[in-house]
Amino acid sequence: MKPPLRPSRSAPAALAVATALALAGCSSSDGADGGGSDSATRTVTTGQGDVRVPEDPRRVVVLNHALAGYLYHLDVPVAAITPEAADQGEGAFSDAWAAEAEEDGTTFLPWSIDGYDMEAILEADPDLIVGGGLGLPLVQAEEAYEELSGIAPTVLVGGELDTWQQQLSFLAEDVFDKPERHREMVAHHDERVAEVRDTITPPPGPAAYLSITADNTPYVLIEDQGVPAVLEEVGIEAAPLFAEGGFEPYTSGGDMFELSTEQIAGTLTQPTLFIAGFNADTTDVATLSEQPAYASLPSFESGNAHDLPYWVVRPDYDDALALLDIIEELFG
Repeated sequence: MKPPLRPSRSAPAALAVATALALAGCSSSDGADGGGSDSATRTVTTGQGDVRVPEDPRRVVVLNHALAGYLYHLDVPVAAITPEAADQGEGAFSDAWAAEAEEDGTTFLPWSIDGYDMEAILEADPDLIVGGGLGLPLVQAEEAYEELSGIAPTVLVGGELDTWQQQLSFLAEDVFDKPERHREMVAHHDERVAEVRDTITPPPGPAAYLSITADNTPYVLIEDQGVPAVLEEVGIEAAPLFAEGGFEPYTSGGDMFELSTEQIAGTLTQPTLFIAGFNADTTDVATLSEQPAYASLPSFESGNAHDLPYWVVRPDYDDALALLDIIEELFG
C-alpha cells in the first residue's frame, strides 16, 4: 500500500458519534480546551490552541501506536491505543513496552483508513486523548479534533515535531510535566550514540534511504527526519535529495517522496543505500537485486545496499535505540 492520503469521514459515522456523546451526557467544547475533568489541570499550548489537561491523568487514550512508548517511559497510565497500522485488526504491543502495556491493562481501539471509531474511544472513558505524530494518524486526528475534544481534552503532537527528540520533549515537558525523566531518557540515548559513533566505521557517504510499499512503490525518506536524522548522529551522512532535488512529499508535511521506476537510476546514485519496508518488511536487498532498475545502482554493485526493518522509518525513542544496535552490528 502507498502511504495513505487524507481520508474522509462518512456522515453516518459522525451522526453515530454525536448521538453517543449526547447519550453519555457529554458536550463538545467551543475550542481547544477539550472536555472537562474534575482533577487539577494545567494548560498546554498546541497547534489547535491552549488545552487544559489533567495534571494527573488516569486513563489516557493514544491514537498513534508510535507515540505510546513515550507515555510508558514517562509512567503515564495508558487505557487504550490504536494498532500500528490502519485496518490491521487486533494489533500487537511493541516488545519494548509490552510488559508496561499489560500492567496498565491497555486495550486496542478499532482503527480504519476511514478514521477512528469514536464510539469505541468514548467507551474507553479517557480523561485525556493524545494523538497526532507523523503520517495518517496526524491527518485523521486533525480532521476529527472537534469530536475528540468533545470526549476528553485532546492534545495533538504536531507534524512540525518530526523527530523523536521533539516529540518526547513536547510530551514529557509540556504535556505531562516530567522534566527529570526526560533528561534521563535523553542522556541514556546520547551515551549510546557516542558509543556507537566511536565503534563503527561508517559506510561510504552520502547515503539515501528508501521505504518500499507492498505494491513495490519506492519512497525516498526525507533526509532531516526519521532514520536519516538518527544515523547522522553516528556519522552516516544523508544525501540532500529532498533539499536539492525539487521533489514534493507524498502529502503536505509528509516525510517521504515517491519515485517512479524511471527516476530510480538518476536519483539513487549515492554510494550507500538503506532499504526498509513500509508498515511491514515488504522486500529486501536480495529481492530488489533481481530487478534491473536496482541491480545497476552503485550501492548494489558495490555491496553497500543494506536492509533495515520497517519500523525504523518513523522511529520513536525505543526504535532509535534499537536502530543503534543494528548499525553497531552492521558497521562495528
